[in-house]
Amino acid sequence: METETILLIAETEAQRIDAYLAANTELSRSRIQKLIKDGAVERNGKPCKANAEVKPGDVIRLFVPQEADGTLPEPENIPLDVVYEDDDLAVINKPKGMVVHPAPGNPSGTLVNALLYRFRTLSNTGGAIRPGIVHRIDRLTSGLLVVAKNDFTHEALAKQFAVHSAHREYLCIVHGNLKEDSGTIDAPIGRHKTDRKRMAVTEDGRRAVTHWRVLERFGTETLLDVALETGRTHQIRVHMAYIRHPIVGDEVYGSAAPKLGLSGQALHGYRLTFTHPKTGETMTFTAPLPEDFKTAIVRLGGTVPEPDRC
Repeated sequence: METETILLIAETEAQRIDAYLAANTELSRSRIQKLIKDGAVERNGKPCKANAEVKPGDVIRLFVPQEADGTLPEPENIPLDVVYEDDDLAVINKPKGMVVHPAPGNPSGTLVNALLYRFRTLSNTGGAIRPGIVHRIDRLTSGLLVVAKNDFTHEALAKQFAVHSAHREYLCIVHGNLKEDSGTIDAPIGRHKTDRKRMAVTEDGRRAVTHWRVLERFGTETLLDVALETGRTHQIRVHMAYIRHPIVGDEVYGSAAPKLGLSGQALHGYRLTFTHPKTGETMTFTAPLPEDFKTAIVRLGGTVPEPDRC
């Protein structure tokens, strides 16, 4: 039986570890309590009890048994846009349409399959299903991800994302004309109460903060530069829909129309900044807009921005 490792860096006020994990994973509280009883949950490298208190900065690992079904990812010769690479990490510009790691319905053709073929070693911190994966981007979103080649680098990068010292910026086209030139959305995000595949702004969700500023107005649509302060699942898509300016092409949280030549939502992770775990150097990378995103801007009568000048 294979074991999936889930790594979390706590960024919450003090609370019981079983309650924290129930709120921050897809596992039930009873399942988590059994894992804790079996010694499969560690806080800061040591097994803990269900009533152990979680504090900001704690490193928590869950070792979750998975049924052996022969679906471990295999290396696949899939082209990758490698923006940067060294002995410890790589930065990838993920194309729209590529799933980050295997899951039910997507057993192959993922970024993980491509990474296994491209690189000799990847971190094991995320488990056998997610080697090297420090953070994710939606299937129909394009943009930059950093991949870890060893566990030290993975944990150090994960902590940067948890404490918000790593920064991600996106370009997106949203429906409507925002009244202000910039703003901040501070609204908690959690699982939708009735549709577990979706996220929503909920009172009991995790704190989520999104900063936005207008780059160009098209009348019926607006081009935004968006910076994530936190990194919740579908955060930008949920937040923009919450303020009634959903992302163009987002069929889940908004409306797919108008298409504007897009193959998915008009959302692209164009800039990524983090500190290299080994050298301590601050590193910033940018990725150009995909062709369908450029086409959409041109159809709206706008000017295609250069990511390194946004």
